Amino acid sequence: MSPAPLIELRVPVDPEAVAIVRTSVASLAARLDFTLDRLEDLRLATNEACALLLGLSNKPGPTLTAVVDSPIPGTLRVDLFRIGTSAALPDRDSFGWTVLHALVDSVAVADSDGEVHLVLTATSGMGHS
Repeated sequence: MSPAPLIELRVPVDPEAVAIVRTSVASLAARLDFTLDRLEDLRLATNEACALLLGLSNKPGPTLTAVVDSPIPGTLRVDLFRIGTSAALPDRDSFGWTVLHALVDSVAVADSDGEVHLVLTATSGMGHS
């Protein structure tokens, strides 16, 4: 990632707060000239990724953190962290996981000391057929 992220958000682990993350990511994608189709794909992927993280545990965690960066021109990277939950990775056989892979260029997930980290990477679609 570049030294300074484009945005860093911390929102409550609450389905209503996902709209803030989703809208912020879409706004940045629009500023980076993502095509309308790619922008909508990224918006849907962000929503699905947040939903996966919110559903990991019955134990409420205090925050969902989103760090959005553009490591190379035409690319947006969305790092999502679920803090304060016992780490349990999303089910890679789930419908949500399949949707993520269909909407963005890459998806990665890891856990460390009770924190789940999910990374979405998408390109703008400019110059792609």
